[in-house]
Amino acid sequence: MIRIPGRIPVSIYPTFWIVAALIGYVNSMSWMGTLIWMGIIFVSVLFHEFGHALTAVMFGKNPRIELVAFGGLTYHEGENLPFWKQFFIVLDGPLFGFLLFLGATALLRFGTFQNEFFLTTLKTFQWINLFWTLLNLLPVMPLDGGQLLRIICEGFWGIRGFKYALFASMLVASGLSLFFFLYQAYLVGAIFFLFAFQSFDSWKKSRFMSQQDRSEKLKKQLDLAEKAFHDGDKERAKEIFQEIRSRAKEGMIYLLATQYLAYISYEEGDAKTTYDLLLPIQDELVSDALCLLHKAAFDQKNYPLVVQLGGVCFQTWPSVETALRNAYAAAAMREAIASVGWLQTALKEGLENLQEILAERYFDPIREDSVFKDFTRTQK
Repeated sequence: MIRIPGRIPVSIYPTFWIVAALIGYVNSMSWMGTLIWMGIIFVSVLFHEFGHALTAVMFGKNPRIELVAFGGLTYHEGENLPFWKQFFIVLDGPLFGFLLFLGATALLRFGTFQNEFFLTTLKTFQWINLFWTLLNLLPVMPLDGGQLLRIICEGFWGIRGFKYALFASMLVASGLSLFFFLYQAYLVGAIFFLFAFQSFDSWKKSRFMSQQDRSEKLKKQLDLAEKAFHDGDKERAKEIFQEIRSRAKEGMIYLLATQYLAYISYEEGDAKTTYDLLLPIQDELVSDALCLLHKAAFDQKNYPLVVQLGGVCFQTWPSVETALRNAYAAAAMREAIASVGWLQTALKEGLENLQEILAERYFDPIREDSVFKDFTRTQK
């Protein structure tokens, strides 16, 4: 990777050159043409990104640029700017690209160059920047047009506007993908299909988002809490996670902080707090947290919930412990067939002390059931 230091540091990844070379070779079918295309793509993308970055500097940010496989990225971390400033930061990328198109057009019109090689290169430079500018203004995430749509919608409707923008991006990208596939432009069609899928995935996840999820301050707090958690400073992590929950109250950051608190509580031996934290957000839990709820629910004797979560949790944590927990809960619910099935699963996972397990009080509700009797008889 190439790093260029400065007020606006630039990082150029090898994948940028590889993709630029592939595009150049496909369009020129010559090594010289490939090098020319690589140079044009480099200048065009970098100038475009400087449009974003210089505007961010004007608004007091410290941006950095990365040139990656399919273009460039400009980052400017810190507190969220007002929507109108965000709008101009995004807009000035395509605007700078359009200025390159106008510059190339002016040079061609005034006959500055007579050499055929330079004229051909300049014409390529001209239409690439026009094409890239127009493409970037399409209302599709993650293109600049999609970001502009997001900023406008979010400015009017808040987090709902963000979801509207994702949904619109999904529809437009799907339509463009179908259009290009029908005209056998398979590569472009595949790219827009990928954009459509990304927008759909983000839109689906956004149903858990709240306005607080856009807060840079909360994100920084979450980073601090996660670092303290992974460094082993559980008390400090617990304090920050509790503060995050009290401030966020809903959304993805709230859910993540709640799940971390549940893990800490369970490690401290407080299954009741773990249960109380996770039960209200059961439908939004990741698989590991769902299995933690499974354990806490068993400790709190919520056997119907243990049975309900049993199959999913065994897929995530396939173990003797999980299978036995499911067997105990099913027995408590007088579900002899299910209980015996989980006992057989525990045996397959390596359970050794089956006779001691069968004598436990958990199986008293089904001890006289014929299914349980037949199983115990075959295990003697």
